[in-house]
Amino acid sequence: MFFYLIVLLAIAGLAWIRLAPSDPAVWHVDPMVSTDQDLATGVRRWIPSEETPVADRFDRLHTIILQTPRTEVLAGTPGEGKVTYITRSQWMGFPDYTTVLAADDHLELFARLRFGQSDMGVNKARVDRWLEELAQDG
Repeated sequence: MFFYLIVLLAIAGLAWIRLAPSDPAVWHVDPMVSTDQDLATGVRRWIPSEETPVADRFDRLHTIILQTPRTEVLAGTPGEGKVTYITRSQWMGFPDYTTVLAADDHLELFARLRFGQSDMGVNKARVDRWLEELAQDG
């Protein structure tokens, strides 16, 4: 009987991870990036616009991000100057949230996990791939 209770609790926990609501009031917030940071729970990136207008760079990054499997927009649009995305892990469906904000001459990006104490570098690897692709586009 105890075994079945443990299994039931495990299934309920996995269901909560997949089905828990994502409140934009909690996740669609200012990234507050002043410098690049690698954190246990995610990353912050300050992305210079270089010679491309910020809006154009945001549009290109938006396209790159949405090409990532299991990624969707939670709130916002590039035209509004801020977008928050949810990317879910393949097997367990853990949600990671990434907010991108257009500032005067740069973009600010904050990617973070929702559940747990460490993302084991998953957000950093994902964001680095996005920024490498953005850099290749010029």
